[in-house]
Amino acid sequence: MRIVSSWGRLNAHPHHVIGLNDPTKVKSLVSGGHSGVAHGMGRSYGDVCLNPNGVLWFTTGLDHFISFDDNTGRLVCEAGVLLRDIQRLAIPRGWILPVTPGTQLVTVGGAIANDVHGKNHHFLGSFGDHVQRIKLIRTDGETIECGPQLQLNWFAATVGGLGLTGVIVEAEIQLRRIAGPWLDTETVPYANLDEFFRLADDSESGWEHTVSWIDCVSGNGGRGLFMRGNPTDIGQRMEPKSRKLAMPIVPPVSLVNRLSLRPFNAAYYNLKKSKKGRAIAHYESFFYPLDNLLEWNRMYGPKGFFQYQSVVPREVGQDAVQAMLKEIARSGDGSFLAVLKTFGNRHPVGMMSFPQPGVTLALDFPNNGERTLKLFESMDAIVREAGGRIYLAKDARMPRDLFEVGYPRLNEFLKYRDPGISSGLSRRLMGG
Repeated sequence: MRIVSSWGRLNAHPHHVIGLNDPTKVKSLVSGGHSGVAHGMGRSYGDVCLNPNGVLWFTTGLDHFISFDDNTGRLVCEAGVLLRDIQRLAIPRGWILPVTPGTQLVTVGGAIANDVHGKNHHFLGSFGDHVQRIKLIRTDGETIECGPQLQLNWFAATVGGLGLTGVIVEAEIQLRRIAGPWLDTETVPYANLDEFFRLADDSESGWEHTVSWIDCVSGNGGRGLFMRGNPTDIGQRMEPKSRKLAMPIVPPVSLVNRLSLRPFNAAYYNLKKSKKGRAIAHYESFFYPLDNLLEWNRMYGPKGFFQYQSVVPREVGQDAVQAMLKEIARSGDGSFLAVLKTFGNRHPVGMMSFPQPGVTLALDFPNNGERTLKLFESMDAIVREAGGRIYLAKDARMPRDLFEVGYPRLNEFLKYRDPGISSGLSRRLMGG
């Protein structure tokens, strides 16, 4: 047994850990009669990758590239390969992952199971839009291969399927042509939500990547920094040296608190505002800024933290985001890491995928017990009324009724569940 927690560090439970290292032995290991769930890098924030007091199949040992075609950009790899390693293989060869989340330290299997999205949803959708084939092993020993042109229902259930349809052992992904590792970027300060939505709408056709940081504690109606970027060909240029720092210890209390939030957010806003305008950025600093601070989740102290990420339809998005910001201000809490962005007008391939047309707000909150949970209840009410949903990869406490109304294809998805797979999230929200 090993104590395992997820990235939110909200709790740590004993698990019986079984390493999957040899693809020829996966079938025998996952069909051993004990329910479990696949676990990659553990970068999910809540309990989707945990199985307290049960089995975890660690997939990071399935880390081999199987084939890569330099001419077509078609990659076949095992499910434990990190997105970081794909980028480092592909970019020097003129290819890049079309979609990545805010960290590259996740596995391919995790990216599929959570159908991760990036800053370019309006342009290229989510990760699942670029997966061509998935190989699954079920706990009854059955092997299933599925894709957009092969057993589509199994594919739709597995993309965004939270690892509950089987253990993903292999995937084929279509990469995208790229001129190099650089982006032409622009940072534009905005004063309120009206300006944010104008920037988002105006940027959608001309900029591939769009995202914003929002100051959720300033009390001035939502000031922030809008960042946008396009791949660019600037020829050979010296790549920046990696300067990674680390949070060396878990402090006795959260460094994110009512005393630190307001001055930090003000300082961050003013610093970035002073550097507004165009710049050339390396893909790693633009896509994955937090990867330069290792173990940053420790800064929230021994009680850990929640991330609350919702998406609401665009037509009610501004009112809903404004209402959530008011609830946060009323609570006296807030977030250093507050991200606001729009999703494109496209629907995901996955039955349980999170992205939908609209606007998404993601915030990290230190775990202050009942006070934090009470804030989330008020935000849940706003999301529910707006017809939105909560991101399952980030969730640790969503009420079951909000889950069921937010994911209308749930009953369809349940037909494809593997009865030998169970997680903390599945027991909490699906009863098994």
